[in-house]
Amino acid sequence: MRSLKASDVLSNHIEPIRCGTALTRVVKTLLANHVSGLPVVDDHRRVVGFVSEQDCIHALLVSNYHHEGDPIVDDVMVREPVTISPEMGLVDLAQNLGHGKPKVYPVVENDRLVGIVTRTAILAELARTGAGVELPKHVAAE
Repeated sequence: MRSLKASDVLSNHIEPIRCGTALTRVVKTLLANHVSGLPVVDDHRRVVGFVSEQDCIHALLVSNYHHEGDPIVDDVMVREPVTISPEMGLVDLAQNLGHGKPKVYPVVENDRLVGIVTRTAILAELARTGAGVELPKHVAAE
């Protein structure tokens, strides 16, 4: 099996979140694309933050309770997100996954966002290629 890289499983069809975007719009984007978080970029596609479902839940609860209006992504995003290179090995990335780690990784090349890699994409590729994924016995027997 050839060495798989992040670039083999990245998605680049989802438009990143721009600074200043209303949180209700962020939520719609997350839900429409079935992702748990997305990078936040500036006008030059430099990653300046990351916003997750959890960030949105907390902020919307607080703003609704206090009737503060619609917060913007800049108010809730993580400002120093974990990013990866398109050349990062998929096995290395999979081994770094764990509790409390991101479920979505912004992929950055030359300081610009080129896509995202999700845990789901990693799992699907590892299962597809058989890279250390053993099928349960009841599946193999069928």
